[in-house]
Amino acid sequence: MSIFHGLSAFPITPANEHGVVDTEGVMLLTGHLSANGVDSIGLLGSTGIYAYLSRTERCRAIRAAVKTVGGKTPLIVGIGTLRTDDAQNLARDAAAEGADGLLMAPVSYTPLTQEEAYQHYKAVAEVTSLPLCIYNNPSTTHFNFSRELLERLADVSNIAAVKMPAPAEGTVAQELAALRSSPVGKLAIGYSGDWIAAEALLAGCDGWFSVLGGFLPKLAKAIVTAANEGDARAVNQYQQVLEPMWALFREFGSLRVAYAAINLLGLSSAQPPRPVLPLTSQDRRRVENVLKACTAL
Repeated sequence: MSIFHGLSAFPITPANEHGVVDTEGVMLLTGHLSANGVDSIGLLGSTGIYAYLSRTERCRAIRAAVKTVGGKTPLIVGIGTLRTDDAQNLARDAAAEGADGLLMAPVSYTPLTQEEAYQHYKAVAEVTSLPLCIYNNPSTTHFNFSRELLERLADVSNIAAVKMPAPAEGTVAQELAALRSSPVGKLAIGYSGDWIAAEALLAGCDGWFSVLGGFLPKLAKAIVTAANEGDARAVNQYQQVLEPMWALFREFGSLRVAYAAINLLGLSSAQPPRPVLPLTSQDRRRVENVLKACTAL
């Protein structure tokens, strides 16, 4: 089983208004996730504001996390950035600091072609021995991986997994079966988009890349465990309780909700990086009410 299986929890990266990472805060959050049994930690993912942090600050975040959970919980580190050579350097940095795996989104300003994305991933994979996960996140990158591109990338050495976005509800099992029956099936196939997690887990996906897991790891782990045990009833019960949380994710974006939840849980006082604004006090109360229902489980 690879590090891209099971529950991968994606925490925020606490930092000040100048983008300086709070290393003690990183240690607190990653320690909390590790202690609650997540299968891996997705450090510097979208929730971890990788796009807002300098190379130096990314290194400081990795170093802090490795100091806390290195050897206990695998660390998958996001290395997405605009330039290929910069992504290669971030891959080298992550390996040098002790990461266990890499996650890369096709970040762009000028929209990438399928061939450009292929060459980008191939070039980065060639400079590292760490397993690399394709970060398919069109809602933020505005890039869509064709099936042909995913199949080509599945043959690239070191590319070991793909993180798929949420498809239309009710279609996960069909999409997963199609991917598994193609050359993409040699990769570990996981899903993000927490609101389809129950569907994806019951369909037998390899991993859940979870925002919820970044602040309610015990609950997220319970869902994965129930799915692994084939307890569809329990999974669906969790899903029903979490529907209000998923509604907040859809309304405000999971990043803003994650910051509010982590603040309310007393795990960090960090705020999102500007220009992203924190939720209003009224909307924070909505998050608080949903959290109370979730933590009562």
